[in-house]
Amino acid sequence: MTLRHLKIFVTVCETGSATAAGDKLHIAQPSISLAISELEKYYGIKLFDRIAKRLHITEAGKNFLQYATHIVGLFEDMEKEIKNFDAIGIIRIGASITIGNYLLPAYISQFKKTHPQIDIKVIIDNSEKIQQYILSNRIDIGLIEGAVHSSYIKFHKFRDDELVMICGNNHPFAKKAIEITKLKSESFILRETGSAGREIFDSIMTSHGIEIEPAWESISTQAIVRAVQANLGVSVLPYLLVKDSLERKEISQFHIKGIGFLRSFSVIYHKNKFLTESAKDFITLCK
Repeated sequence: MTLRHLKIFVTVCETGSATAAGDKLHIAQPSISLAISELEKYYGIKLFDRIAKRLHITEAGKNFLQYATHIVGLFEDMEKEIKNFDAIGIIRIGASITIGNYLLPAYISQFKKTHPQIDIKVIIDNSEKIQQYILSNRIDIGLIEGAVHSSYIKFHKFRDDELVMICGNNHPFAKKAIEITKLKSESFILRETGSAGREIFDSIMTSHGIEIEPAWESISTQAIVRAVQANLGVSVLPYLLVKDSLERKEISQFHIKGIGFLRSFSVIYHKNKFLTESAKDFITLCK
């Protein structure tokens, strides 16, 4: 088994076929198939099911991919670092929308004071996507809200946060505490599936026997706040994202009796990821 075998396997997974992998790596398709067969024989596992001339990765293959991706990535990082020793280092960071808007800029500014030579690349997306980027080695470090969904991801909680219920100023719920059953007749304007806040809200509603079918779904907090302001429905959003709108009295907050929407922020990274000292410093800064 060689690094070449691992790189071929990772590329087949990325492209979805041996032919496409061969085109990308400039290797003949039979050589791609042979390398996969050699890997399967070497480890005594089946990496792909071959159904209707298509490759479908097995559970064993998915497990193997988590290691192979990071071994190949680490080798490529080494190549770039050694061949360009005097080049500026890079840390790739992903953050959820709330953290990216309100916390990450200050973290990066503070980090730059002690690591001015490090270039930081940032991706802002929902928490589920950030975890996917960690697993695929697209980013080095993630800052997310809510739960971690993979055993391959290590996490450290660094701050608590709260979600708040919001409505229009003229809504009957405005500035009141209501029974949870009253939500059954409401129109909801919610973040998209995959956001940590949506996951927490749906989970609590389901645990109380309430199924929510949103009238609107949006990745834009601003769009949600404006729709709520126009009395088109109620919503639940992170306090940090609606704090200014509440203080300007553009919308109102309400409470559900006996229910709180608390969550944690976590810094995450892949358990197989080699972390540079500067990356470790950034994680320490967040913690």
